[in-house]
Amino acid sequence: MQPPMFLKGKTGQKRVPWLVGLLIVGLLGSGIFAYLSLRKAAPKPDLDTQSAVVATGNLAIEIKANGLVQAIRKVNLSPKEAGRIDQLYVDEGAWVRQGELIARMDSEQAQAQVKQYTALLARSQADLEQKQTGTRPEEIAEARARVAAAEASVAMAQAKLKRAVEELQRNQMLAQAGAISQNSIEEFFSQQQEASASLNAELARLREQQQTLGKLRNGTRSEEIAQAKAEVAQAKAQLQFYQTQLDNTFVRAPFSGLITRRFAQEGDFVTPTTSASSTDGATSASIAELSSGLEVEAKVPEASVARINPGQTVEIRADAHPDASFKGQVRLIAPRAVQENNVTSFRVRVALRTGQKQLKSGMNVRLTFLGEPIRNALLIPLAAVVTQKNSQTGVWVSDGENEATFKPITLGSTSGSQAQVLEGLAKGQRILLSPPPGQLVPGIDTMGP
Repeated sequence: MQPPMFLKGKTGQKRVPWLVGLLIVGLLGSGIFAYLSLRKAAPKPDLDTQSAVVATGNLAIEIKANGLVQAIRKVNLSPKEAGRIDQLYVDEGAWVRQGELIARMDSEQAQAQVKQYTALLARSQADLEQKQTGTRPEEIAEARARVAAAEASVAMAQAKLKRAVEELQRNQMLAQAGAISQNSIEEFFSQQQEASASLNAELARLREQQQTLGKLRNGTRSEEIAQAKAEVAQAKAQLQFYQTQLDNTFVRAPFSGLITRRFAQEGDFVTPTTSASSTDGATSASIAELSSGLEVEAKVPEASVARINPGQTVEIRADAHPDASFKGQVRLIAPRAVQENNVTSFRVRVALRTGQKQLKSGMNVRLTFLGEPIRNALLIPLAAVVTQKNSQTGVWVSDGENEATFKPITLGSTSGSQAQVLEGLAKGQRILLSPPPGQLVPGIDTMGP
C-alpha cells in the first residue's frame, strides 16, 4: 500500500512534527478548559456548618495528676533492746488499739533484777522510817536498866578487887615475918590482877551502855537521817532503771491502726530499728508494720501548683474501681519541689473523704483537682485552636461569606474541651473547628513536589 500523496516528498515529511505538536496542545487545552469548568461549577463547602460561635460562660478549672494511695502514719514495730520474742500476739490484718500489747520479749533477767531492787528499796525505807520516828520510851527504859546492871557489875568488880588487894597486902606482911613462903604470895598477886582486869571490863561495858542510853535520849542525828534518805533515793533510782528495762520487753502499739505486715515469729531475734523507715531492708529485724488511715500523694507539675490550695476538692478514680468516683480534699502542699528526670513537681497530700474501705495502700489513682470556676469567661472549643509554624497561636475565623482568615489569639486557662480567650476574639464571632479546605497545617501537611 502506498502512503498518501500529501506525505510524500521532503516537504511533506517536514510537516509531520508540527501536526503532532498542534494535536498535543489541543488536547492539553481541552483538559484545562474542562478542569476550570468543573471547578467553577463545583460548589464551595459551607464553612458555617464546620464552625462554632464564641460564647461566654463559667469555665470549671480542672488539674489532672496521678497519685498513690498510702498510709497517713506507718511505723515498723521493734523492741527498744535487742532480744528474742517470747510471745507474739498479732498477725497481718489485725486491728490494734493504742497501747495494745503486740509482743513480749524474753524478760527473765529483768524480772530478777526488779525483785532484787524492790527488796533493797523496802529495807532502805524501813531504816529511814525508824530514824525519823525516834526512840520509843520503852527502849530508853531498857537502856537505863542495862546501865544499872552494868553499874552493879562494876560495883561488884570493885569490891572483889578491894578484897584481892587487901589479901595480897596481908599475905605480903606475913611473908616478911616468915609466916608463909614467898610462893604463896604469887597466888594472891594473880588474884589481884584478875580482879583488876574484871573491873576494867565491867567499866567498859558500863560506858557502852551509858553511850547507848545517851543516843536514845538525844534521838537520831540529822546527818543519819539525811544518809538514810540518800540510800532510799538511790534504791528508787536503781529500781526505776530495771523496771524500765522490764517494761521495754513489752512491745505496744504507739497508735491505733492495722497490722499491714509481719516480719518475725516467736523465737526470732530482733533488734531496734528506725521506726519511720519504710524500706524492706530496714524492716528485716522488726516485728511488724503498723499503718493508720489512708491518703493520696500526688506529684503536681510546677506550672499547675499555683492553682491548688489547701481544702480544695479533689475527684479520685482508680482502675480497681472503674465505675466509682471518690472524693478527697487537699490537706498539704509540700513547701519544697522535687526533681525527677529534669521535671520539677510538688508533692500534694490529699485526705480521703470517701473510699477508705474500697481503696488500698499502694493503689495507683488518677486525681482531678477542682478549682473555683472562672465566671463569664470568653470560651471556644479547644479543638479549634491552631499553632502556626512560627509558634503563633490562633483560630480560623469565618467572615460570613464562606471565607476564612487566621486570627491570632491569647489563651488563658483550659478545662476539658474548652479554652478561655483573653485577647483576639469577641463574643458572637464564628470560628472554624478545623482549618479550611486546602489550608496546609504546618508540621502536619506538606507541600507536594
